[in-house]
Amino acid sequence: MSEAVYPPESVYNSFPKTEVQTQKPQRYISKFRPTVILEEKANKEAMRTMGPAKVEVAPPDQYTKKHFKESKLAKKTEPSKEFCHSCTVKKPPVPARTDNPPMGIHTKRDFIKTTTLAPMKPLPTCVDTSKGHKQLLENSGLVPKYIKKKDYGEVPEYLLQRNEEKQRAQEDYENYVKEQKEQGAIKLMSDKERQALLEGLKNNWDKLHHEYQGLSLVTDTLSKKAHKERLEAAMKQLEDDINLFEKFKTIYIPNH
Repeated sequence: MSEAVYPPESVYNSFPKTEVQTQKPQRYISKFRPTVILEEKANKEAMRTMGPAKVEVAPPDQYTKKHFKESKLAKKTEPSKEFCHSCTVKKPPVPARTDNPPMGIHTKRDFIKTTTLAPMKPLPTCVDTSKGHKQLLENSGLVPKYIKKKDYGEVPEYLLQRNEEKQRAQEDYENYVKEQKEQGAIKLMSDKERQALLEGLKNNWDKLHHEYQGLSLVTDTLSKKAHKERLEAAMKQLEDDINLFEKFKTIYIPNH
């Protein structure tokens, strides 16, 4: 058998222990409880029977007949003879076939004709792709709407202004050249001098180009790179001068 396990001995265990009783707080009761109970009883008393307590019962001689609940129309009353003969004004006679129709009278049919709108016509469209993608024909560029403008075929104002400025600059240049000629400051280069100068420029370009072709393919030093750039700049300058002398055949030079 297993030995019993006792608590350790202590002096405090010899004193009697007092039980502490906890007092619960009083339960909350609403102040509207009696009113709610009375309302609930009153509602239950009214619904103890099936339906209303008192139902009006029809007498035996007024039993339900066929078509009793269907609504009935009021009986049609014939107008009296006095009412029929009360109208003394007669309608105008029917116009003859030869009479002219009255002018300026608008009937209901005329009002309908004037108020009704014409059916809307579909806008013209242009189909672009085989899948049915479409757009308005006016925005597609196929409608020649620009030729209908008032200023179609006329030179724009900015071009007229540019031409006037160009002509004014040419006149100023011609006046300047004329003044310099009169003062003897410039003279016209002859065709032989221009051709000789042009041939000299081309010969110089050929020499530089021959020297440029003899450069090494690898520019691994700074001196080679600087020499190559110097030859390219000189050839470019000679090309610009050659184009200038070939383009303008009338050249003025200062008179020293």
